[in-house]
Amino acid sequence: MSLVRATRSELTKQFSTSMWWILGLVLVAYVGSTAGGLAGFFGAVATGAIPGGSTDMSAIPGGMLPPLIYSLATAVGYIFPLLIGTLLVTGEFRHKTLTPTFLATPRRATVLAGKVVAGIVMGLVYALAALVSTVGPGAGFLAVFGVDTQLGDLDTWAMFGRIALAFALWVLIGIGVGTLVRNQVAAVVGVIAFTQFVEPILRTVGAFVDGIADAARFLPGAASDALVGASLYSTLGSGTGAGSEPLAWWVGGVVLLAYAAVILVLGYLTSWRRDVG
Repeated sequence: MSLVRATRSELTKQFSTSMWWILGLVLVAYVGSTAGGLAGFFGAVATGAIPGGSTDMSAIPGGMLPPLIYSLATAVGYIFPLLIGTLLVTGEFRHKTLTPTFLATPRRATVLAGKVVAGIVMGLVYALAALVSTVGPGAGFLAVFGVDTQLGDLDTWAMFGRIALAFALWVLIGIGVGTLVRNQVAAVVGVIAFTQFVEPILRTVGAFVDGIADAARFLPGAASDALVGASLYSTLGSGTGAGSEPLAWWVGGVVLLAYAAVILVLGYLTSWRRDVG
């Protein structure tokens, strides 16, 4: 089976289930409501609509608000491409649908490559959904309060492109995790625990401990924020630690790509080539 046929097969399997659009709907609702709520709040604060708020929030200039709001697509939404990538593989182990696939395609590397390409497509689909649901209400609320949405700036659109790249890379990391950890429950619980608890705690501690601050910049979420170029963490000063500059956007991309490559290779060498039960 060629890579094209393997990719087509993976896309057919993925889009024939309900999981992708259920996660997509949750993604849209989650990032959309978060972006709209924060844009309304920060917009009101910046314009003084909330009494006393303009001085309390003076650390966030109006020019930083649009990138901060738009970056919520990845800052709070990256868990969704990570999950879909994980489920793309663990679902097959769970339902034992890999057995006929491997019988039809003895070259397991081709099957995994097909999942990688299909995962990139899924990541771009999720990125589009996240951007529309973030930029729509976010820019709308900012405009209501007279804050420049910066939608006419090339830098803003470049950031949108980096957000799409981040989504694709997160899917690849998820595929790697699913390949490495066959058990679906263990993989999903591990992903949620690390992204929602372990890394946020480490990045917060890094705001107060210089020794941890430098290392915290290279955590997956911090690298993703650096790639995008803006985040709630870095804007509010609790992202990569006091006295520690965030990574350059391209360095963040390289770090995130390295995570994906290493986990994928480890998964292929240790788990993917084993017999399927």
